[in-house]
Amino acid sequence: MSLAVAFQMDPIESINIDTDSSFMMALEAQKRGHRLYHYHPRDLILTGNRLTARVREMTVVRQRGAHYTLGEPVMTDLSTMDVILLRQDPPFDMAYITSTHLLEHVQPKVLVVNDPAEVRNAPEKLFITKFPDLMPPTLITSDKQAILEFRAEHKDIIVKPLFGNGGAGVFHLKPDDENLGSLLELFTQLYREPVIVQRYLPEIRQGDKRIILVDGEPVGAVSRMPLEGEARANFHAGGSARKTELTAREREMCAAIGPVLREKGLVFVGIDVIGDYMTEINVTSPTGIQEINRLDGVQLESLLWDAIERRRAAK
Repeated sequence: MSLAVAFQMDPIESINIDTDSSFMMALEAQKRGHRLYHYHPRDLILTGNRLTARVREMTVVRQRGAHYTLGEPVMTDLSTMDVILLRQDPPFDMAYITSTHLLEHVQPKVLVVNDPAEVRNAPEKLFITKFPDLMPPTLITSDKQAILEFRAEHKDIIVKPLFGNGGAGVFHLKPDDENLGSLLELFTQLYREPVIVQRYLPEIRQGDKRIILVDGEPVGAVSRMPLEGEARANFHAGGSARKTELTAREREMCAAIGPVLREKGLVFVGIDVIGDYMTEINVTSPTGIQEINRLDGVQLESLLWDAIERRRAAK
């Protein structure tokens, strides 16, 4: 069964083919005989109820500096696609939210992965609050006094923007750090949203674990080790990959959230775990496929496409 698969993503020329998960998804789709197409979110055009975009046919190959070819742009009705992969990177801002609204116009005829309405309703640091027993003590607010009281209770805290990504803007404040006031003033200038404050988890020194779930089932994991003197383990912040296995507690977490992910059409999800706590549920553009593949000798992209094809066949 050959499918027409459109990748809504950032410029293909800018990706790192050694780490990018969308690239692996494209390679596997091509291997299965699916026809690949590429467009940017800014290419979307809604006229009435008809969603179109200037789409380019795409081929990919694992060759640095020459990893893709794109055809000429063709104005295309996106309802003619079988699958659209929502794969542009955050920030999860109004541009991102708008694209999810636009993509709803091709549903249910087209399978959009992940489901755009559910992506819109599940920003990483807010969706996790649906599972309070799995997360560390957390405060989401713009109220300075509430933040000061939270710090007085928990001493060591993490402060970060509510809609940040890749570890950007994450601060670790120790009890004697005098910069909290200035930091909150800066966040107020940069962001209109509340901040998220969490109890610092010293287990971060043993790594921040990224667990990949496909259709609600855990299929692989990698520990992201922070640099010396760094409170962030994200790969974008210089974290390194280390082989790992799931603990009993982590399997409990996956079992708790798995049915919800399946119900919401969140086929490709990455959760972040520090110690015994889940800190984020990533649904916008999860990564980690290549690191897990290399360490565990698996092909997660194959499992992902098995799930996508099952869902497409069931439409």
